[in-house]
Amino acid sequence: MIRNTVVMAAFLGFAGVASADFPLMNMVADKVIQKYQTSTCEQLWAQKQQPKSEQEQKVIGLLKNDPQLRTAFLNKVAGPISNKMFECGMIP
Repeated sequence: MIRNTVVMAAFLGFAGVASADFPLMNMVADKVIQKYQTSTCEQLWAQKQQPKSEQEQKVIGLLKNDPQLRTAFLNKVAGPISNKMFECGMIP
């Protein structure tokens, strides 16, 4: 499934981030953005209902523990993801 591929890439990418430039995070963020842009609203709704995988939980933990990485990631993905969620009626 698309979600598992993105999560695995995210986990591997975040685990290897070592520089202030975050090149791996940028690659992962691009994959997340692409997932949202190419998924249908129905696919996104279905994925939202699924429990988070262990890998996804690890990525979330990494983001929670690294404010600089979290800020860089959210700054990159926030606009495209928010727009798609708005189009799908997932946010007001």
